[in-house]
Parts: sequence; C-alpha cells; structure tokens
Amino acid sequence: MAIYAIGDVQGCYSELCRLLDKINFDDSEDTLWFCGDLVNRGPESLQTLRFIKSLGDSACTVLGNHDLHLLALHHGTRKVRVSRDLQKILNSPDRDELLDWLQSQPLLHYDKEHKTVVVHAGIHPAWGLSKARKLAREVETTLRGDRADWFFRKMYGNKPLEWSDDLEGGKRLRFITNVFTRMRYINQAQQLDFTVNRTLRRYLRSGLTPWFQMKATLRDDVRVLFGHWSTLPVGCYGRYFALDGGCVWGGHLVALRVDDHAEDWFFVDSYIKRPIKLAKSS
Repeated sequence: MAIYAIGDVQGCYSELCRLLDKINFDDSEDTLWFCGDLVNRGPESLQTLRFIKSLGDSACTVLGNHDLHLLALHHGTRKVRVSRDLQKILNSPDRDELLDWLQSQPLLHYDKEHKTVVVHAGIHPAWGLSKARKLAREVETTLRGDRADWFFRKMYGNKPLEWSDDLEGGKRLRFITNVFTRMRYINQAQQLDFTVNRTLRRYLRSGLTPWFQMKATLRDDVRVLFGHWSTLPVGCYGRYFALDGGCVWGGHLVALRVDDHAEDWFFVDSYIKRPIKLAKSS
C-alpha cells in the first residue's frame, strides 16, 4: 500500500487524473492525503470535489483557505466574491452533500505511524503537536456545530497577528484558522505577516522569516507536509515539505510518496508549462 500527499489542486481535475495515472493510484490499496485548496481558480472545482469525496476512506484532505471561502459563501457570507467556478458548485444539485462533506474535513491530519502532519499552510512555531491538534479541533468543532454561520462571519481578517493563550471567541478561532490556512511569514516581533506572499528573496529585505525556518516547538521527529505557497519552490526544507507547485498558475501538480523514506516526487504539467523549480534539500 502506498500513501501519496498531493499539493493544491484548486480545481485542476484533469491534471489530478493525469497525476494519479502517473503514480498508478489504486483506490483499493493506496491512500491520498490532500494539502487543501481543492477548489477555486481552476476550471473544474465541481468535478474535483465530487471525485475526491467519492474516494471515501482512500483519501483525506485538510481544509485550505479557498475551501473555507467556498463554505463561507454556502453559509451566506456575502462580503466576498464568488468566482464562476465556485458558482457552479453552489448551483449544483448535489451542493449540500458535497459541502457538508467538505465542512466535516479537518484543519490538521496527523498520521502517528509515519509521524507526519498534513496542513494547508503551516504550524505556528510556538505550538507543539498536541497543542496544534487541540487548537485545530477547536475550529473543527465549531465548523461541525450550530455556530458555523457565526464562525464564517468572524473568519475574515488578519488580526490578531500574535498568538496568546488568552485569546477568546472569534479572534481566537480566526488566528488559529489563519495559521493553518494562510500563514507564510512571521516578523521579528513573532507576529504573522500577510503583506508579503512572493519569493523568499523579499523576506531578506523586509525582516520576515518563513514560518518553517523559525525555531519550532514541534517535536524533531515529526514531518510536516504543506501547500498554499505556490511561489515557494517545491521540495524539502529540512523536515518540512512544500507541495504547492502552482498548477493553477501554469505550474505543476505535485505528489510525494510518504509511506516509506524514499520520498519520491511526481509531477504533471499544467496546460501552461514552466520549468519545475525544486528546493535544495536541507
């Protein structure tokens, strides 16, 4: 049995099918871990959702910011824009079934056997594994309960920028959600910074540090797989693995085999091709 982690699909269903062909995926034996952002910007979000849901226990996904955006629209949040691709989902006859399934997905997946965490954006450096899992469950419990509408009204926004155990209510859940689904850089005051989302060169000029280069509380023997950062070269950053190949931007859809220590990488081109950029192992 093989386990493959897959980066941001974002509605690129055709590329996903080609990637699964490339790895010879067998849903009776193999398992897929998706790093979130299944939908939006690509042309086939509805097909993507239907397919991944149909895989049942052969696949799991964590929630990304675009997935939460779709759910917010479903719950009547009107402050945000509806793309044509997401509107197809909202108009589909199986909308409620699909979105109920999506809303039941976690923010963090942990596999104890392989000592591997899957998140969309990252894990805050101040959080150990137990704390990260506990905080993820706080948001997940709210999403699955009768306060989901309230959560989506409170979800949008950058503040608070700094973690405190004393945070409460909407501010607490917003910060947790932003860490797991939007975080890239942290500044010298240990605050999340959402002003820069491009290449690593910029943080050298702005005093920012990628979250995965900060001193971490997370146990040293735990690997972290994440997506979200399409301008970050795909690859291994120590025990952190970046899987967003920017397929929806003309890059690549990426899979990483994680059930053994070979850590084999697989790529398929988007319809708009560009060279594969890999991070240097460290």
